[in-house]
Amino acid sequence: MSDSLVQLAAFLARAERLLDRLEPLLPAVAGDPDWSAAHAFRWRGANGSGHLQPVRRLPQIRLTDLRDIDDQKARLDSNTRQFIAGLPANNVLLTGARGSGKSSLIKALLNEYAPQGLRVIEVEKDELTDLPQIVELLEDRPERFIIFCDDLSFESGDARYKALKVVLDGSFAAAPENVLIYATSNRRHLMPEYFAENLESRRVGEEIHPGEAIEEKISLSERFGLWISFYPFDQEAYLDIVAHWLSSFGCRPEEIAGSERAALNWAVERGSRSGRVAWQFARDWAGRQRHAPAGTQPARSAGSRQRGRQRA
Repeated sequence: MSDSLVQLAAFLARAERLLDRLEPLLPAVAGDPDWSAAHAFRWRGANGSGHLQPVRRLPQIRLTDLRDIDDQKARLDSNTRQFIAGLPANNVLLTGARGSGKSSLIKALLNEYAPQGLRVIEVEKDELTDLPQIVELLEDRPERFIIFCDDLSFESGDARYKALKVVLDGSFAAAPENVLIYATSNRRHLMPEYFAENLESRRVGEEIHPGEAIEEKISLSERFGLWISFYPFDQEAYLDIVAHWLSSFGCRPEEIAGSERAALNWAVERGSRSGRVAWQFARDWAGRQRHAPAGTQPARSAGSRQRGRQRA
């Protein structure tokens, strides 16, 4: 064997050993997901690649569980039914009070319409730059996909919001007709708004024209065709939600009636009368009712005990 062939063989052997060492460091090649494995998936991005991970256990929340948001529920339900039927429908931005049912409503819609082909892809804010890749993966599928972005917000100069703008309505390539984006946020325009930016506004005749900074922030939220706003619950609505969840946990009517004062104290401790707080109270109360020995009252929360000592 000539010296050149020996050198080539040695080089190939060294290259093979190097590749063996590098292979574990490379991202796995993502194959097509098992679409029958779940109704919801999470996008898991890594090193410029990614894959869809099935979500095998979903919250069993139903549309009937969501109380005192009837108008918001009706609007989003109508848009979703249009989408499933192949009719024109809008991307949706749900904004407003925390814990008021924004993300729960999307979960309930999936439980309602999954038998009709609805699927949800959850995408974290940090992975929004992968949206074009995700959309390309979905566009030839027969199912109807909602890309769900929860608790969405951006800081000034954040490049990720530009990727979202392009997918919503900013590219020559039209979005596939089987994909919509539903996003939730506590901010109406998804980005922080500063008082100084109002100073950029100018008067033209009798009209007020916003400055460029405000226009840039509004341009993202305006790409959502449907805005749905959620508001804090009043006391009556909060107690109605508490009663619903206590009933679902098997509490008797007299137990529910006797829980109202504790439910209000719980809301004061948490600083909120939201649907989430009502659900958390109901879980705590129902669990303690079942765990307490017969003939005794459940122990009060720490906040209730502290107020009792103060009154004493």
